Amino acid sequence: MIRMKSVSSKTHTQQQLNDYANQHNPNNKAYKARVSNDQKTKKASRKKQAKRQAKRNARLEHDIGDVYSLEWFCYSNPYDFD
Repeated sequence: MIRMKSVSSKTHTQQQLNDYANQHNPNNKAYKARVSNDQKTKKASRKKQAKRQAKRNARLEHDIGDVYSLEWFCYSNPYDFD
């Protein structure tokens, strides 16, 4: 069972309690405003971020060209093959 968060009247003023109740009541303008703000500022998923990063890297590589040699022996110790 999901436990709902709440605020205590011992630690909050009546105005703060009212504001909290308004933001969690689906029939209230404050709730609708909070939901729309959450949707607008929602972070992109990791999958979207990965796609965005891959596109950015591809664009950079296309603009600059191959900066690094992709041959495996360029990154190894040359004395390992003697």
